[in-house]
Parts: sequence; structure tokens; C-alpha cells
Amino acid sequence: MNYPRSMRLRRGLLPVAVALALVPTFAAAQESPADAPAQEDATTLDRIVVTGSNIPRTSTETASPVQVISRQEIERTGRTTIGDFLQTLTVDGAGSIPKSFGSGFASGSAGVSLRGLGAGATLVLLNGRRLAPYGLADDGQKVFTDLSVIPMEAVERVEVLKDGASSIYGSDAIAGVVNIILRKDFTGAIVKGSYGTSAEGDGNDRKGSLTIGTGDLADGGFNAFLNVEGGKTDGIMVRDRHDRKWIGTGDIRPWGYDIISYGGLAGAITNGGRSAGNSPVGNFQRADGTWASLDPGSCAALSNVADQASSGGGCLWDPSQLSAMTPTQSYINLFTRGTFAINDASELYFELGYTDKNSDWSTTPSGVSGVSGYPGGVINSSSGANATILGALHPDNPFGIDGRLRYSPFASVGTRRTHVDNQFMRALVGAKGTMGEWSYDVGYLHSETDLSSTRNGYLRYSVLQAVLTDPDNPYGGWLRLGANADQTPASVLAALSPTIGADAETSLDALNFNFSRSLAELRGGDLGLALGGEYRRQEARLDPVTYTDVGDIIGLGYSAYDGDQTVAAAYAELSAPVLESLELSGALRMDSYKGGDTATTPKVGIKWTPAQWLSVRGTYAEGFRAPNPAETAGSSVGYATATDLVRCPDGETPIAPGIPCQSTVAFASRPNPDLKPEESKSYSVGIVLQPTDSTSLTLDAWRIKRTNEITQEAPAVAIAQGDFVRGDDLVNGIPGTGTLLAVTGDYVNSNSTTVEGVDLDARQRFAVGAGQLTLDLQWSHIRKYVLIDTSGTEYDFAGTHGNCNVSNCIGTPKDRINLGATWEMSNWSVSAVANYRGSFDNVLPESGSSGCAATFANDDDAPGGCEIPSFYSIDLSGSWKPTEAIEVFGSVQNLTDRIAPLDPTTYGALNYNPLDVAGAIGRYYTVGIRYSFQ
Repeated sequence: MNYPRSMRLRRGLLPVAVALALVPTFAAAQESPADAPAQEDATTLDRIVVTGSNIPRTSTETASPVQVISRQEIERTGRTTIGDFLQTLTVDGAGSIPKSFGSGFASGSAGVSLRGLGAGATLVLLNGRRLAPYGLADDGQKVFTDLSVIPMEAVERVEVLKDGASSIYGSDAIAGVVNIILRKDFTGAIVKGSYGTSAEGDGNDRKGSLTIGTGDLADGGFNAFLNVEGGKTDGIMVRDRHDRKWIGTGDIRPWGYDIISYGGLAGAITNGGRSAGNSPVGNFQRADGTWASLDPGSCAALSNVADQASSGGGCLWDPSQLSAMTPTQSYINLFTRGTFAINDASELYFELGYTDKNSDWSTTPSGVSGVSGYPGGVINSSSGANATILGALHPDNPFGIDGRLRYSPFASVGTRRTHVDNQFMRALVGAKGTMGEWSYDVGYLHSETDLSSTRNGYLRYSVLQAVLTDPDNPYGGWLRLGANADQTPASVLAALSPTIGADAETSLDALNFNFSRSLAELRGGDLGLALGGEYRRQEARLDPVTYTDVGDIIGLGYSAYDGDQTVAAAYAELSAPVLESLELSGALRMDSYKGGDTATTPKVGIKWTPAQWLSVRGTYAEGFRAPNPAETAGSSVGYATATDLVRCPDGETPIAPGIPCQSTVAFASRPNPDLKPEESKSYSVGIVLQPTDSTSLTLDAWRIKRTNEITQEAPAVAIAQGDFVRGDDLVNGIPGTGTLLAVTGDYVNSNSTTVEGVDLDARQRFAVGAGQLTLDLQWSHIRKYVLIDTSGTEYDFAGTHGNCNVSNCIGTPKDRINLGATWEMSNWSVSAVANYRGSFDNVLPESGSSGCAATFANDDDAPGGCEIPSFYSIDLSGSWKPTEAIEVFGSVQNLTDRIAPLDPTTYGALNYNPLDVAGAIGRYYTVGIRYSFQ
């Protein structure tokens, strides 16, 4: 499957400008009140289709809880991409993939994870239809939709189906559905430009768009429009936040932590001299097994850490200063849609979208020792027979004997850098209309991605061994160390650290059709029927990164797969308003996988309206997800922080002083063609209150249980089976106490995951003076998040830092809240949105320990009380329309410039939780202008 690369299309005054854009809104108190929102003017006789159903209806409230987010609600946050916005929703959770996680498997993407069940359990649709998945599976396993390919300027609204599973769109929507709805038609032209920058003067974001449309479907028989947008965002380096306490440094000793277990410092000699980290001058293991610095006198010149008090005779340095906090990204999005009337009852339509996005990311430099997993096993270059050795004849070896080496050659090869170019295309052609009593919509969709990634700064294990030990190696000389690094021949560097990369391709072809009609008139309205079907074929191929298929790249994970999936599906849906106060609904879907399983999944709902201002509703649904190619035909090796229960039996107290309880461990996953499908059962029950035209409140309790969950074998099980690798840096000579380096396990069907909680959505509109004030509140509370693993052990992640076996290790806070306020007067508008994340315990249930996941240097639980504090940020935005055609707008994100709490446990970011990225970046300003042509 080869797609052509020819698709390619190749602090200053800004805070003042933003303030000027916002302040006049407060001075407009004498202007006339704004008109009511346009959606309130719609007659109740209009029939609409709500996400989760294909039966047109006159009410937007169904038995299922659906959160509808308008374009205005998106714009008021100041977020410039749909991915950034969706990750602020209260229903997003663990497993979400932010663009800032450039060192993860799915670098260059953004994904949403409803209910914390993972991006692969959330079905993302564009105008009610699927998209080809991203070319890189998250964690090497989870196939998901990249939100970066959605054209932000074309978004009309977003609808989130929150009760899990969908008999209409696909039974694999276990966690729910995010349906991003773009403009259906447009006339005129809009030019928009914006510029953003942080209070530090970096992370600059330039963005421009043009939307142009012509034609009137009713009068002229057609409408066509085109949206083009492009932008570039500069990356932010960790070192650029050195003035934000722990955010910009790997050295968290000033806040009570030691350097052995936490933070980002490296190069120390620990464990009574028997363990050492990668040093900028090199650490060498002597004949007696202890470690010593190769060149202590060069440390001051090569290290970026002045305080060497905790080095243990090594050379402390801070590799994080060479890492990016956010990537540099550039993109161009094109979206066009055309609608053509065939007659009064039918129309043809097409949609065409194209995205070319480039992402650049840098992370910490390579070291000469580590673990490399590949399909043939694990290569341990840290210890044992394959340990990296500095030869006795090497000119920078003052000891004159062979010995193990811990060294980072960043002075020679630079830091590790990744470039990802992702091209995405989506084409849809269809017809819709009426035939007699039936309404129909039939369409064919083709979507594909073509992704290439290149990496620099990584080390080839086989070459490294030669240029450290063999004076006659074929590469032209030695790899020189430390102060002599500049004497390394270019030929050695070219062989040792070549440009490596991988290509990925995915495609989706789908034929969809649905028919709907009214069957009879019931006491409460029309008995509606919808029938539909889908035939789709999805292909995915990922080549392994160069040399990782033979384990020859130190410390780089392996991921590769090649497979396809063909599904035929049919569904039927009924909506029965049997009484004016009672509506019943039901749907049944059958999915048949070629060469695999067939599943029939139902969904039923009830809505009872005993009074005009009160409704009670509930749903039950079942879900089904067949194993994807990454799980049945692919392998992966990733890295995560794990607690070593041999070195720390209770999870927090080491068997000897100065021994870390946590270490970075390679997790090698093997494919399993015998996997069973995941299944789910979802429940929801809620109330809808609307006592006045200006007041509404919904409260829904929900529960999702997923069984036969496809995960990697539990580390404890793999260790019990002997599928692990330890180093030989024994603690006090005790056998089997070396550093835990790698764990190997199959993809398996674990027992179950059960998540349950409550959602609240409240809205109130007031007349305030000469204007209108609208308040809204969304609150999601997770009451329970229980996983039962392959060993039968039960873990409850609710209110903890787990589950760290999924992307980012952001934890599972019980509460997330968004509180918004919008004030509109005449041609002015100002909004504020507060985003709140609740506190959670800094414990990792999946580690098998009930102890705190981090401790201070004095062994007290860390942070204080073993709790990651809560965090909130406030976003302020405003707009002014001096004329009908011109709109000036501005925003300030993280208005109060709050600093994200210190979180030493997460691996998705340095010292802060990825949920709190606004508190890492700091205050951020955006100003722009929109001009409309009529």
C-alpha cells in the first residue's frame, strides 16, 4: 500500500494590544442589549438530527446525555486547535494525548480520551462519519483519531455523546462519541488572522484563514465553499521556564527531593559507589565493581549544574535543559464542501479535506547504556554480557583496563530530535433527500494518512561498541569523550548517530447508508424508524524505526504492525413517543468482522417528562471492539516509570539507604492472534430541568464496564513468570536486587474495568443592565475506576495518580470543573472560563504498593500529605465589532499566571502534570482580527 508523497503542499506590545481589545467591553454598559442567541429563534417545528440518533426530531433532548458545544464556546477559551479545546472538557481523562507529549509513541498528534478509558475507546467523527486513524498507535497499541487534522475555522459545533457505545455509529464507541460538525453551507468571504505569544515572549503562534462560499441552494440550486487555514507555532524549551520554580529545571532538590529518585538530574554515583548514571564526562566501573568519574576536572566546564553536593563523586548535569516543553508545529488545512440540488426532494453533496502538518520535537540526549527491546528479545547494554564497555586502549580511559561506561555524548551528537510529517486526506461523496415517505442519506468515504518520521541524536549499539573498544574499527577512529569530544572524526559520528526514521500509512474506505421515516402517529408524536448499514475496510501499516527491528538503537522503543480490518454492519432504530410525557427508544446493531467475530449490540432508552420543566431519562447500551492490527500482528517496546517491589517491598521504603524505589523500565509487548474482542455495558440515568426559558440543568449518573480488556500482561505476572531483565548493580550483594530494566509480556484479555460517576451541566442567562450575562457550569465526578488485571488483583484508580500504564500518567482526579461566564452587549462581548482539576493522592495502585509514589529526601510522603494539589486556570477573552464587517478579538490564557503544582511522578512532562500545561507555559496572549465580505 503506497500513497504518493506528491500530496504535499509544500514580549512587548502584544499584552497591551490584548488589553485594549478587552477593556472596552467594560465601558459599554450604556449600549443596547444583545439579541438573543440565534438558536433560540428556531421554531420548535424544525426537525433536526441529534448525535446518537438518525431519526429527525423536534427536541434536542434525547434519552442519551449529549453535550453540545457551540462555536462561540470554543472561541471564548482562546484555544486555536480543536485538540487543545477538547482536552479541557471535564469528560476527558487518562489516556488523552496532548500535542506536548512529543516523546510518546504517537508524537505529533492529539487525541481525546472520554472517561479515561483511552483514546482508542473514544470514537471521533467528522460530520457523523469516521476518519482514517493516525499512523502511530498510542503506546504501540491504541489506534485513534488525530484531532490535529480537523480544520478549526470550519467547525460549527461539537457534540459529545457521553453514555458510551453507539448502535448508530459503531459498537466500538465504548467510552462515547465526539462528533465534530463543520459548516454545511456558507455564502460570502471571511478573512481571519491572529497572533499569540506567551508572557515570556516565546511559543509564538501565527495563524491565518480564508473562508469563501457562493450559491444559494434554495434559489440557485447549489452552494459551495472553501476553507483554507495555515499556521505555525514555535516550540518552548524547558530551560525557557527557569523562572517558574520547578517547571524549568530537573533539579528539584530545593523543594525537598533527592536526586536519586526524582527530577531530571543525571550523572551521579550512588548505591555506595555501585551504581552510576550517564555523565557528560563519563563514569567508569573499576575492577572492584565501584564507579568513578573519568575526568572530574572537566565537570565544571561540561555540566549545567553548579551544585555538585549530591554527585557522589560523579558529575551532575540536567539533560532536561535540552528538551522541549512544547513542539514546533506548522500546518495547512483545506476543507471544501459543495451541495447541488437534483430536484426539490434530493441533493448531491461532496466534502474534501486535506492536511499537511509538520512537528519538531527535541528531548533529552542519548546515553551509551540502556535497554533495547525488539521482536527477538531484549538487549541490555547496561549490564551483563552486552554491557557497553570502554576499552583499555581508548585514549580517554585513564584506568588502562576494560570497564563499563556510563556516558552521554551530547557534546558530539547533540540532543535527540524528532520530525514528523503527517499528510491526511478525506473525501466524501453522497446523496440525500426524500423518496415518498422515506428520507435517505447515502455516501462513500475514502480517508488516508501518509506519515513519515525522522530522528537524529540516537546511538547505534553495534557501532558504539566498536568505536569505544577497537582501535582498528571500520569507522575511522574513536568516539572521544568529555572535554575531547570535538576530536571525534566525522565518519565516526555519521556511523554512530545516523538519521533514522519510519513510515506509516493508514486508510479507510466506507460505504454508509441510512433511511428513516415515520411509521405512525402516536399520542406523543411520530413513531420514527431508521434503518442503516455500513461496509468499511481499514488498513494500517507501520514500519519499525530504522535498526530497532534488530535492537540496535539504544533506549528507543520498537513498534511495528501491518494489517487490515473489514467490517459489515447493519442497524435499526426506533423512537416511540407513546405518550406526550413518555418516549421510548431502541436500536440494534450487528457488526460482522471478516475472518473474525460477529456481534449484536443493543441500545435502549427512556425519557419521561411528567412536567414541561422536568424530564427523567435513562439508557442501557452494549459495546464491542475487535482487536486491531497493532494488537494481533504488531509488537512494541515502550518505557514507563515503575515501582520495584524487590528493592522496595512496601513500595516506598528501600532495603538500603539511597536506593530508588522507581526506575524507568522497558515494557516489551508481544502480539497475540488469539485475542478476544473487548465488550462493554453502559448505563446512564439522569434528569433534565428547565424551570424557565433562561435556566437549564442536567444531572446524569453513568457507569461503563469493559470486559476482556486488551492490555499488556500485568508486570507482576510477567515477573513471576521470569519475563524480566535486571541489572547487576546488586544492593549490598543481595542476589536478584539489580535495577529492574525490562519486563516482557503478551497482549492479553484482562478481566475488566469499571468506571462510574456523575455529570452536571447547568446554564443560566440574566439580563444585567443593558446587556446579557450567561453562566454555565460543567462538572464531571468519577466515583469509581476499578481495574481487575490478569492476576485477578483489583485496583481502584479514582482519586489517585494511576493508571500510569496508559499514556502520560496524568492520573485520575475525581473532579474536573469548567465554569464559564459570557457578557454580551450590542457589538461587545467578554467571556471568562475557569478550568479546575481536583487534587488526587500521589499513589500508584497498579504498582502493587499502597505507599506514596514519591518521598522527600527525609522520607516524608511527597508532595505534602502524598497529594498532588488541585489546580485551576482562568481564560479571559473579548471581542468588539466596530462595523458589521470587522471584528477585533483577543484572549489571555491563564490570566492569573498560576504555576502548575509540582508532580514528580508523571512521565508525560517534567515535574508537572500534563493536565496543568497552562500552568507550565504561563500567561499567554492572543490578538486577532476577522473581516467579513458580503
